[in-house]
Amino acid sequence: MDVRGTVAAGFEPVRDAFLRNFDDRGERGAALAVYRDGVKVVDLWGGTKDVDGDAPWAVDTAQVVRSATKGVAAAVPLLLHQRGQLDLDAPVGTYWPEFKAAGKDRVSVRQLLAHRAGLPVLDRPLTLAEATDPARAQAAIAAQAPAWEPGTAHGYHAHTFSWLIGGLVHRVTGRTIGRWVAEEIARPLGLDLWIGLPPEEAARVGRLGPVEEREPADSGALKLRPKRSVTEAYRDPDSLTRRAFGAIDPQPDENDPAYRAAELPGSAGVSTARALARFYAATLGPVDGGPRLFAPATLTLARTEESAGPDRVLMVGTRFGLGHMLHGPASPLLGPSSFGHPGRGGSLGFADPESGVALGYVTNGMRKTVTADPRAQALVRAVRSVL
Repeated sequence: MDVRGTVAAGFEPVRDAFLRNFDDRGERGAALAVYRDGVKVVDLWGGTKDVDGDAPWAVDTAQVVRSATKGVAAAVPLLLHQRGQLDLDAPVGTYWPEFKAAGKDRVSVRQLLAHRAGLPVLDRPLTLAEATDPARAQAAIAAQAPAWEPGTAHGYHAHTFSWLIGGLVHRVTGRTIGRWVAEEIARPLGLDLWIGLPPEEAARVGRLGPVEEREPADSGALKLRPKRSVTEAYRDPDSLTRRAFGAIDPQPDENDPAYRAAELPGSAGVSTARALARFYAATLGPVDGGPRLFAPATLTLARTEESAGPDRVLMVGTRFGLGHMLHGPASPLLGPSSFGHPGRGGSLGFADPESGVALGYVTNGMRKTVTADPRAQALVRAVRSVL
């Protein structure tokens, strides 16, 4: 495998782990970037741009990163709070009056971000045309009754997070969340990262697709079969699990230009690994003389637990802060202080304040994993080993 890029002295084991993903885990095309204390120490890419093609992955190849987009989107309300524009403990209806419908008048911004609003499903799934129309999708979620009493439990809002956070940000700022991210995060930091892919960038984005699932015997990865309750939840069409992941029906083609161009901050962001890592590095401090995103108090908020324990959608124990997933058995990151978000099937981005590390990994090869892909976990273990 022709892997290109650079690693700083001492980070060679990370390159070895990246190569091994191609040799042993069926990787087709991927990129990895790691920052430490604002300095890029790993920048690697290899394989093919398209999962089903022969063109090589280029230095600027980007991919749909699925739910890793949520970690970028979650920074927006935190930054609005930092600027005094958003009260995390105010009812969502303070900013979005239509949201008060169906018994949601007391749902707080904090509960919405922490997957505690009870809104992971819709009574009627949306078509792709509806899901990508902000007005129609946000109206649907605003009218939806909660599946449980808000604040009493948490469950992963797989698709509905897009319309919840998009609707809130639009009503606070007057801008769509994709535009806000472009103007306030991506442009100042020089990121190749989009929530709503511009047409002029479409040619650099690779095709996603399934890859063979295999794991070397000596990988060190946990070899756990899914619990029966988890397997049954994914099979049961009436379960919250199936309904949450089926909130857009039929399932969208993630290689469809219309899907990539849509502003779906819960699932359809497009990024390079370098941009994802640089974004998280900027939450920790200045990068290359650029702006620091999070003030110390905001960084504390980002890593503070808001939800923990049994997840009514994922059916395993999960931990969430204010939109970010936190380190735990279901989604192992670098350590107890880490916050970020995986993308179903592979991609991962996170920051770890204790070590000063920020990581971005993107791939075109989709596996069945939801929160802990073996390829991403191998890379995290390699980074941990050199610190």
